[in-house]
Amino acid sequence: MSKIDDIELFVRVVRAGGLAAAGREVGLSPASMTARMNALEARYQTRLLQRSTRSTALTEAGARFYEAGQRVVAEMAQAEAALLEKEGELRGSLRVTATSDFGRQYVAPALAQFVSLHPQVRPALHLHDGVVNLIEEGFDLAIRYGNLPDSNLIVRPLVADNRRVLCASPAYVASFGQPQTPEDLQAHRCLVMTRFGEMLAEWRFQSDSGWRTLTVEAFLASNDGALIRQWALAGLGIALKSWCDVSRDITEGRLLQLLPDQVVGLHGADTGAVGLQMIYPSRKYTPACVKAFMDYLGEFVNSEAGL
Repeated sequence: MSKIDDIELFVRVVRAGGLAAAGREVGLSPASMTARMNALEARYQTRLLQRSTRSTALTEAGARFYEAGQRVVAEMAQAEAALLEKEGELRGSLRVTATSDFGRQYVAPALAQFVSLHPQVRPALHLHDGVVNLIEEGFDLAIRYGNLPDSNLIVRPLVADNRRVLCASPAYVASFGQPQTPEDLQAHRCLVMTRFGEMLAEWRFQSDSGWRTLTVEAFLASNDGALIRQWALAGLGIALKSWCDVSRDITEGRLLQLLPDQVVGLHGADTGAVGLQMIYPSRKYTPACVKAFMDYLGEFVNSEAGL
């Protein structure tokens, strides 16, 4: 195997979290993976990985090699894509990460349609409501809520008019009533997001007297935004969601919007408007399939959700 192949395999091991997981991705046995990593370390006379039966961790030298290896792998992928794109056909890998709810409703179907039009594109979609490091984990594109400035990333708006909305199903309102003020929520069943183990239970509202934060009690809590929405649709409680996630449910009557003129957001940084953006690494060359999918996703979302 070439040095490039070994570097690419090493990067895959780190991203996958171990030799066995990386081996399954490329069809190599654990013994073959161990032999390849041993040969790589022998070539450079340096221990790159601390391995045990349960875990694999980078040494200090391994961390430096991984950082450099990511750049090598990215540059090679870009160079190959640039040559192939001269043929006029979109091809190459397309690794996308998105929030759980928006990803299931919009990104997944858009990606499926896009690949049916461009069968030489190899897609992978990772759904996660936390913040993913695009560069370290090798993603081409992220769909994220909020304003997230980063000198290493480029931001392109996907939806200009997005905001937080309080919502519940007609069945829930019929059973438990409709809150008339934010304080009424303390007597209601609230569906609360969690992030990195933290309960996002401080909901922010505005009125003629100014902005205020109310801490609600979680009837049900989850780190999965799609599950929060499903609970709301099932009549289990009141959710604070992004308009993009529930616009169709509200328009079609499956959810009712509550306190529409008072909701601001989840924390002090929210000011009423919550952007939804496509974010991608700053590179000398952005693969054509990434650019094309961003255009396609923008048109798909506007068509499907009327956002």
